[in-house]
Amino acid sequence: MLTYATLPGDIDQLVADDHAVVARQLDRLEAGEGDRRVLADQVSFELALHATGEEQVVYAALRDAGLAADDEHARAEHQQMKQLLVSIDRTEPGSDEFETCLARLTAIVRAHVEEEEHQMLPELRRRLGATAMADLGRAFLAAKRAAPTRAHPHAPDHGTTQRLAGLAAKALDATRDTIDDRGTRLATDGSHRLDPQAQRLLDTFSSLTPLPAEILEPEQARAQPTLVDAVHRVLADTGRSTEPEPVDTVDDLTIPGPGGDLTVRVYRPVVGGDGAPDSMPMLMWVHGGGWVLYDVDTYDASCRGLANKAGAIVVSPAYRRAPEHPFPAAHDDVLDAYRWMRDHADELGGDPTRLAIGGESVGGNMAAATCVELARRGEPLPCCQILVYPLTTAAPYGASMTEHADARPLDKPLLSWMAMHAFEGVPDAARDHRVALLDLGPDDLDGLPPALVITAERDPLHDQGREFARHLEHAGVPTSWRHFDGVMHEFFGASAVLDAAELAQREAADHLRRSFATAA
Repeated sequence: MLTYATLPGDIDQLVADDHAVVARQLDRLEAGEGDRRVLADQVSFELALHATGEEQVVYAALRDAGLAADDEHARAEHQQMKQLLVSIDRTEPGSDEFETCLARLTAIVRAHVEEEEHQMLPELRRRLGATAMADLGRAFLAAKRAAPTRAHPHAPDHGTTQRLAGLAAKALDATRDTIDDRGTRLATDGSHRLDPQAQRLLDTFSSLTPLPAEILEPEQARAQPTLVDAVHRVLADTGRSTEPEPVDTVDDLTIPGPGGDLTVRVYRPVVGGDGAPDSMPMLMWVHGGGWVLYDVDTYDASCRGLANKAGAIVVSPAYRRAPEHPFPAAHDDVLDAYRWMRDHADELGGDPTRLAIGGESVGGNMAAATCVELARRGEPLPCCQILVYPLTTAAPYGASMTEHADARPLDKPLLSWMAMHAFEGVPDAARDHRVALLDLGPDDLDGLPPALVITAERDPLHDQGREFARHLEHAGVPTSWRHFDGVMHEFFGASAVLDAAELAQREAADHLRRSFATAA
């Protein structure tokens, strides 16, 4: 772990994030936990990409900075790792060769990480300056995108020859990954910490062979399969309908926003035989995706489920995404969209006295931040807030950031990648009170709406979500915390295939109904 401050896209932070993932995978392998074949394949994949990025960018920069001895030493360690990875790839867990090579690899990686994070990377930053770290970070990700996916100890390890050989090896590796099905195991969770339904969902997601978003350009990442695709595949494979949960109506409306026209999607719930009441409570639901990925379509199932279960009109804003629109564009859009919902509730058939707000991941962040902004400006507050695995600080907060650094679909490198794009050109964004919610004191939180905070076990954001719930309680805000074991970040919208998601949505709806009844 680095002992100094960085920005999310800095080369030293990206390298350290990779280290955190592989460290947890090796810990599990060493302890005999989880699916050891899956974990070994993932370690091999991670280290293959990481080694190429380091050799082409980090070690070249070390040499240019006058640290040639460090460059040569690190490349020699990489060579040892690659030879061991070849053996691990061709042997099975439990065999003498596999276990011997794994033990040697683990020892080398741990020593290598210690040297890089406490000696090489700090010295590189000192010599080149902080500004150069971001440029090197972008080059590091580009090198990983072009890297082969397996270890090649006999290939060149520097210069143009490495790049050309790497392109040829990448194509060969893709063929091998298809033949032996290794490619279908790289995006699942090998920890055995998930319940059977969640494990099946992630196994299915992995079978769609998504590329790791954290090394892609945003447009490439947005084109990758999502958990929504995996839900549809599970439904189809089990003979169930893939049609969305029926609601009464769904309409896309255009409203004025701080950056121009803004689209909001409005869901009206299915009503009973007596017909719709004259006015319904309303919920603004803010989608996640790290301010970069995903859109209202990705979170359609959450909105439909909450509309029907809570008997509320749900409004989902299609806020501007980064890096095209960096911070605070998304926060500004959500705040304006909430005000619009409040001011036009009557026209939508809603009750302006029974309004709520919530969201998932960074959507939970923006829901809470909207409440803070409204309170600061003396505007009417929602009657409650629902925060589902919210991001409440951009800092690597709590033990879950280490314990679940290798979680899927959200791991530690993806968090940094999202922040890198969301905060591009805004170096102080991570310290803004709308992002750094954990930095707010009791006086900032006092008087906020009653909150339900939902967290998931296999989620690096678990601890910061739980801590924010404590902060709200300490400030006197009526707060409920609900934790779900055996599931991962992004589980909430998968109620069609996850019992835990169905339960979480029902608990959210119960919280909403109680709050609406109190506000009436």
